[in-house]
Amino acid sequence: MAQTPRSSALVENLHSRLRNYFTLRRQLGGSYLDLLQFFLNRRCYLRSRVSQRVGNSPARLMTGQDHSHWLTLLGLGPLQPQLA
Repeated sequence: MAQTPRSSALVENLHSRLRNYFTLRRQLGGSYLDLLQFFLNRRCYLRSRVSQRVGNSPARLMTGQDHSHWLTLLGLGPLQPQLA
């Protein structure tokens, strides 16, 4: 029982983290929520109590594989090398 997290604390923590993204828009549509989910799942953790998470994204931790560049994942085609 001591290891069971309090669900209200988890919900409030999540809400406080997402509030910044929701106040930027008056109306939340499915496309905005999909883009926000994509962003948050591929953003690397800057710090964490668990050292394994630092420098990794949630998607990388769940699959154990590196993911492609975010432009490629959004379907904008493969990256082209820059010509000097």
